[in-house]
Amino acid sequence: MSYGFLDIAITPSVRAAQAEMGADHLWRDFAGHRDFDRFTENEAAFIAERDSFYMASVSETGWPYVQHRGGPPGFLKLIDDRTLAFADYRGNRQYISVGNLAADDRVCLFLMDYGRRARLKIYAHVEVVALDADPALTKLVTIAGYRAKLERIFRLRLEAFDWNCPQHITPRFTEMEIAEAIRPLRERIAQLEAENDELRAGPEHLTR
Repeated sequence: MSYGFLDIAITPSVRAAQAEMGADHLWRDFAGHRDFDRFTENEAAFIAERDSFYMASVSETGWPYVQHRGGPPGFLKLIDDRTLAFADYRGNRQYISVGNLAADDRVCLFLMDYGRRARLKIYAHVEVVALDADPALTKLVTIAGYRAKLERIFRLRLEAFDWNCPQHITPRFTEMEIAEAIRPLRERIAQLEAENDELRAGPEHLTR
């Protein structure tokens, strides 16, 4: 069984670097534990929770370009086990990724869960879809109540994916995650403050 992600990522120069560092034997015949060219329920759940990711494309001059993409959780949609799609919202109007993809449709996505120190890497080919070309897809990627101008849709065809180890991923948490984590503490503080107010008011105001 081939290991698709490394089949793409490991080039002759990469193999040379591995050999120089004495690591080539680790990856020479590495086949992974299963084919990583179909998303499973595990990847589907992870993707559905993400509110951002990083997307790398390559320009016609060979320079890489990494762009942050964000939206409400789940804005990156899993269409089937080999297809993703997301709405491309208007930003600073430089259109660097759009231009790069017109010349080379290959991208690499990094999806991060900093709290759980997890990272999903995806190689894919991108098709730019006009909003009126596929009304059903447009409806699927449109997030109700999200105030952003949708200009086009990016539909991604999976080539291969891989999971990284958690080493060196610094845990970070979103405002929503922090709020949920400290919610019991806030509730307890509110309860204690109410009890203190009753004690200050005197015994006749105690409710228990």
